[in-house]
Amino acid sequence: MFNKNTFHFLAELANNNDRDWFKSNQPQYEQLVRAPALQFIEQMQPSIEQFSQRFVAVPKKVGGSLMRPQRDARFSKDKTPYKTNIGIQFRHFQGKDVHAPGLYLHIANDNCFIGAGIWRPESAVLAKIRSCLDDNPRAYQKALETMQQNGFELSGASLIRPPKGYDKDHPMIAELKRKDFIAIKSISKQQVCSQDFLEFCTEQYQHTRQFMAYLCFALQLDF
Repeated sequence: MFNKNTFHFLAELANNNDRDWFKSNQPQYEQLVRAPALQFIEQMQPSIEQFSQRFVAVPKKVGGSLMRPQRDARFSKDKTPYKTNIGIQFRHFQGKDVHAPGLYLHIANDNCFIGAGIWRPESAVLAKIRSCLDDNPRAYQKALETMQQNGFELSGASLIRPPKGYDKDHPMIAELKRKDFIAIKSISKQQVCSQDFLEFCTEQYQHTRQFMAYLCFALQLDF
């Protein structure tokens, strides 16, 4: 599905990131980016259902698992209009209404990775995760061990000081300080372009299953 021409288009977009260029090269975007991404999402549907029937793979141009190419530059110094990556998210079915866990795929020339978890949850959601960490640390630690053994690392921002209500000497303080609960695993362009990329992604997402189940449990979401 994805091939070297996909990455070539993303590189060209990075060098010509304006609306006129994108409009004149819209057919190449459709052929080299959107079409293979939607094909990937469609063919991943059985694997996502096997992972959990509560997560969805929606191969739609707008409003589905493929993230829109336009950037939200309202609060950024970078005013370029388009993303130079492909973003695909397999969300929990309640993800449109609440901050919920999701599986992610990021494809870009400078970085490709598989991700799982929650990025920048609102304060009420974060409080639920922290409370669960405090009450059920062992299940979380087992989930982290499984992911780390398979090449995943937790990423994202953390507080400088302990969150309100937690002691600085708490045995889980490093995890309680997290503002993001995202596990990522870097992958190569060669893996993205390989014939067995669907099977590869299916296997990698399975390594995050305990982690995702834990987050759903913490947020009282079905898994």
